[in-house]
Amino acid sequence: MHLLMRLILRLCGVVALCLAVAVAWIAVDTHRSIDASVSATAARVGQHLEALFWQRLLWRGGMMKTGIMPLPEWQSLATQTIISPGICVKLMPPKTDPSTLCSQVEAVGEAPPAWFVSVYSLVLGAHAPVERALTVRDRSAGSITTTAQPEAALRLAWQRLSALLGIALAMAGSIAVLATLMIGYSLLPARAIIEGLRQLQRGNLAWRLPRFHTDEFDHIADAVNQLAENLATTRATRQALMARLFQVQEDERRAIARDLHDEFGQCLTATAALAAIIEQRARENAPEIAMDAARIAQVQKRMMLSLRGTLKRLRSQNIEEIGLEASLRQLVSEHTDQARLGTVFRLEFTGQLASLPTHVATDVYRIAQECITNAVKHGSPSEVLLRLERSQGDADVIELTIEDDGAGDFAIAEPDTGYGILGIRERLEPYGGSLTLSQLRTGMRVAAVIPLDAAAAPV
Repeated sequence: MHLLMRLILRLCGVVALCLAVAVAWIAVDTHRSIDASVSATAARVGQHLEALFWQRLLWRGGMMKTGIMPLPEWQSLATQTIISPGICVKLMPPKTDPSTLCSQVEAVGEAPPAWFVSVYSLVLGAHAPVERALTVRDRSAGSITTTAQPEAALRLAWQRLSALLGIALAMAGSIAVLATLMIGYSLLPARAIIEGLRQLQRGNLAWRLPRFHTDEFDHIADAVNQLAENLATTRATRQALMARLFQVQEDERRAIARDLHDEFGQCLTATAALAAIIEQRARENAPEIAMDAARIAQVQKRMMLSLRGTLKRLRSQNIEEIGLEASLRQLVSEHTDQARLGTVFRLEFTGQLASLPTHVATDVYRIAQECITNAVKHGSPSEVLLRLERSQGDADVIELTIEDDGAGDFAIAEPDTGYGILGIRERLEPYGGSLTLSQLRTGMRVAAVIPLDAAAAPV
């Protein structure tokens, strides 16, 4: 899940939690306010009735044999005005039937839905009535009981909750939207950082992240840029070491070829001469020895042919002397002579190849040598095409392409970690080149690209 979506979901969860707490607080506060309204109504009505009590007491005839009673006309408009909406007041005088006065329920608000009635009644319950004496000076004067009407309490609670909940929802929605926009804007640098890491993954070590307006992202950008610089330095060092390694390898090949030619070749030549002398002198007196000498000469001949082939492979076909094109033609000629299945080789050259640096020409030759060997060895093709093209347009690039119609499998060759493909990739790496393997209808295609602009002389 994306970080932005995760943060938005968490923000929505926090907003929902705050909204639930606000609703609970509003409900509890509404319940308490109704209780407070009941108590306040009880106090106001009590004071009003107590005033009527003492007024009746001061009037003539106010004293009764059975006690002192307030005026029976307490259910008047004056009393009605001091009773809060949705509240009933019950007067219980001594030895007289009680009387009740209630305010209008419809004035409180509209009726709440059934689910609100169930939840509110289940969670908060009913409101407790408030009972007090009519007057503290005479407890026998009776009492009054103030009660919130259940329907009116529910209407009042629903009215307050719906109004405040609408405001809370609007505020929560606004906060969520604004916070989402701010989070999205704050996370914009993360996209640039991810793109920078992908550029590094693709090998573009020249990519650098810009400066951001946040310290944390600036620290990340500095770390990524420093990593890119370190990787670029490491790559340059590795490429220089690889170029030097292959140069040393070629020098070592030449040294080995020279030693084989000077030492082993001369020994084989001397062995052939001695075998010929022995065969000539023993032909009449010791025919068996002459036959052994002839066998030695045959073995020497085979060893000399093998030595010549080894010398040609080690000395890169004298690229320094005859050039890359002639060396590739000799390479193809050797494979044509050695091919047992009648493989036909075709060569195509385009561009100025004679001016290639020696180390580049040597690497191109080695890559072609490896690709042709793999094609003949693993694919058994009837035709192999070697195309070498140098393009000197906007960029100086040389491309080597080898196609065959053998039975090579791209799915097996592509993940190959053997020395053949690995060696080709290592030869291309110092130049920043690329190797592409693709499946043809009846064979495989190998394309190696070397940008000559980066093909500096080896260290």
